[in-house]
Amino acid sequence: MLASAEMVGTTQTPTRERRTTDRGGGLGDPWRVIVLNDNHNTFDGVAFALAAVLPGVSFDKGMSFAERIHSTGSAVVWSGHREPAELYWSQLQDHGLTMAPLERC
Repeated sequence: MLASAEMVGTTQTPTRERRTTDRGGGLGDPWRVIVLNDNHNTFDGVAFALAAVLPGVSFDKGMSFAERIHSTGSAVVWSGHREPAELYWSQLQDHGLTMAPLERC
């Protein structure tokens, strides 16, 4: 073993933590909640469901989403962490909306 006087001239490289990407779906990549167009929901029904389930979505914002869903076939109505995405997806489906599978951003 080296005496402390002999260690004076040595250089140590600091340990660096390795960055990892979370692919387990936890708090890593955001998830998208997507509503699909269908032939059985009305604009009012879609707007009501979105306003009832999604934080920060008013009935008017829900109507805007309904227009987009109708004109393009689908709309991303919310994105964020996986757990709330799963909850919102399930609640919107319970309101009768046609949902695309959850999608990672």
